[in-house]
Amino acid sequence: MTGNFQRYLRAKRTVDDRALDRRLVETLRDRVRERTEAVDGPLRVLEVGAGIGTMLARLVEWDVLPQGEIRYAAVDIEPDTVAAVEPYVRAWAAERSVSVSGTDPVVIEGSNRRIELEPVVSEALAHAERTAGEWDLLVGSALLDLVELDALDRLLDALSPGGLCYFPITFDGGTRFQPEHPADRTIERHYHAHMDAKPGGSSRAGGDVVGRLQGADDVTLLGVAGSDWVVRPVEGAYPADEAYFLRYILDTIEEAVGEMTDDTETLDAWLEERRGQVDAAELCYLTHQLDTLGRVGR
Repeated sequence: MTGNFQRYLRAKRTVDDRALDRRLVETLRDRVRERTEAVDGPLRVLEVGAGIGTMLARLVEWDVLPQGEIRYAAVDIEPDTVAAVEPYVRAWAAERSVSVSGTDPVVIEGSNRRIELEPVVSEALAHAERTAGEWDLLVGSALLDLVELDALDRLLDALSPGGLCYFPITFDGGTRFQPEHPADRTIERHYHAHMDAKPGGSSRAGGDVVGRLQGADDVTLLGVAGSDWVVRPVEGAYPADEAYFLRYILDTIEEAVGEMTDDTETLDAWLEERRGQVDAAELCYLTHQLDTLGRVGR
């Protein structure tokens, strides 16, 4: 992989913003406020696989997080990614009526809201187990297709009774490009097979998560919605930095499919055409994903 992962995460912000189901976000907002009224002290939020902090910024911008005191742990396994959280948040706040101070924790203040942000380098399950029962809201975006389904139960143990879990952008078995190419189905099959072959990985994780939460005795499934990525040129150009996003996706596919097939000629020809289409602002990319929202305890 030759791309810059942190730039990819920044570029992905606009793609995710379009994809996330806004009705489910509204439900999350309402439930978070109910939860805030039910607890003493600050609202406690644990985000696992937090990346550089784009979800926190989004939850503030979209008014999902309530006014008052909030404790927010942003957990990611990659030290370089966690190190980028504070700079990202400071740059984001500089363009808004939000102040940022301190480093441990990082304090974000604005609109009668005070967030104590703690960036944490840790494996998600390990941190959830170390802090079991401490959290009011658990967020895991684009995460559950990378961990075993059984890990979901261990993640939910991080929540206190009545706590909420929000798992958006969970891949669920669909990768499409337009215009069509004769090798599309072959590339897709190998790409999904690579996901399935990784320890804990699944190309059908979205539906699996819904089934697991629906069947759990101690979880109420509050909502499920589609959150498909749709990246396309608009008036001859890609929005924001989404051309980079597409190039990073193609690099990811190259690496994954290259591990699953010896037919490098087909892969190379497909990649050459797709990269040329990105350069010409002609490629459309569509991926099927699901958002889920639940509450621990019925």
